[in-house]
Amino acid sequence: MRDELFIRGAVPMTKSEVRAVSISKLELTPDSVLYDVGAGTGSVSVEASFLVPSGRVYAIEKKPEAVSLIGANKEKFSAHRLEVVEGTAPEALGSLEMPTHVFLGGTSGSMKEILNLVLKKNPAVRVVINVLALESLAEVLEWLRDHRISSEVVQVQVSKAKKAGSYHLMMGLNPVYILSFGGEGGMEREQSL
Repeated sequence: MRDELFIRGAVPMTKSEVRAVSISKLELTPDSVLYDVGAGTGSVSVEASFLVPSGRVYAIEKKPEAVSLIGANKEKFSAHRLEVVEGTAPEALGSLEMPTHVFLGGTSGSMKEILNLVLKKNPAVRVVINVLALESLAEVLEWLRDHRISSEVVQVQVSKAKKAGSYHLMMGLNPVYILSFGGEGGMEREQSL
């Protein structure tokens, strides 16, 4: 879905090109139960909700402005499989049904705690994490190493044309690291050397 279709405000949003790769890496099925943690505008939640006709998407967000935007986007797109959960993760996840899939777009410094909780709820959960900062990437890689979990890491760098007079200049967006692991068959553990 084009970014311009979403009601945005000043809340960060996963851009359409990154969203396409991230949702693909989630490997959703019709009956998936997805947690979208740090849902922002709800762009991932809304798009994912159309891929789970008999499942459920929980958009977890702690910022009131973002919660309001998610609700507005849910209504705009008639995303009936989407439930907005206002709260801070991991606490807000405790009472939710077991996830089959988890997308981490923002964790406010609680990434390890969130990952530990979702893995406890479902050891075979499929997880996709988007990170911008190198420190966040290092934190995820450290957690994966500590848990001996193999993951795929993809870096997405998108540039978009911007008109400058009669020319078009390519303007680069921030690179995003997309990490994915788990899913059907459980976690693939790294081999000991």
